[in-house]
Amino acid sequence: MTNEISDGLARFLSDEFGGPATVSNVRRLSAGARRASIAFDARWGGRSRPLVATIVPAEIEHLPVTAEAGVRELVRAHGVPVPEVVATCSDDGYVGSPFLISERVDGETVPRKVLRLVHGADNGAVVAAQLGEAMAVLHSVDPALAPDQLPGDPQADPARTELSEIAEVVVELLSDRPVFATALRWLEDRIPEPPQRKVLLHTDIRNGNIIVDGDGLRSILDWEGARRFGDPMRDAAWSALRMWRFGSDAEEIGGFAGRDPFVRGYTQSGGTFDAERFRWWKVLCTLGWGTGLAQQAQSYLDGTVRDIVMAASGRRIPEIEWDLLMQIRPER
Repeated sequence: MTNEISDGLARFLSDEFGGPATVSNVRRLSAGARRASIAFDARWGGRSRPLVATIVPAEIEHLPVTAEAGVRELVRAHGVPVPEVVATCSDDGYVGSPFLISERVDGETVPRKVLRLVHGADNGAVVAAQLGEAMAVLHSVDPALAPDQLPGDPQADPARTELSEIAEVVVELLSDRPVFATALRWLEDRIPEPPQRKVLLHTDIRNGNIIVDGDGLRSILDWEGARRFGDPMRDAAWSALRMWRFGSDAEEIGGFAGRDPFVRGYTQSGGTFDAERFRWWKVLCTLGWGTGLAQQAQSYLDGTVRDIVMAASGRRIPEIEWDLLMQIRPER
């Protein structure tokens, strides 16, 4: 498989840049169950570059790789730390699936290793603040400038739209789980008004989708879930879910630090933090991740994605129920 990918990438780069290209040091990086990240060194035109190919199987390509590249380059131009996109390919004739190629940024991505690195350097508050800063810069980008393929309606209410989408999955796959029904009622009773300003969202900024080194945040990865005209507290809440703390549960933001440095970084970079909206979105995002786990398990059962990670997702649903109960319990 490595030789096939190496040969396919070399052929693509040769075709894309109009000259012979060679590929070496091909290796698979840590990756999710759905997308593969392949690190390699490429040489063409007399120069060598360290690169990463993100290969996206067609059956899970929610956003075309060209659109994902477009939103990444848009936010990078505004100052969000994102690896430069070198090329995109929608033709599955090279490596079997569409892919995009980016510059390779040094640093750690594996969540528990990230936490060891950050805690060892005693800069968790720095990383949390940097996440807040990067998110505020992202939310300052005009969502109308993003590729048209991104989901999002400028006239829609983001909270009601996402709540409705999640409720449909609860009814379809989790109707026998009373905690999910209780959380839905809690959310329906407290649904916020539309935000004063609708923004461009990543939707999955968290520990696990970032690159960190000894100095802190280097890059934000995995933009396939980007959407337009959303509530900025949706991104903020997602980064604070317990499942992204990887054992450091006391540190709300990714296991790095508490909320305060994140909020400070966000507001100092132009964002407006709303604690009540943040709480509502945190409950919705937790519920949404529970439905996502159910869908992943279903995708294994129906044969769409035959990967053991998908099969194992279902057993994590009770964790989500616990998180929901802790979040919606009456305040003492």
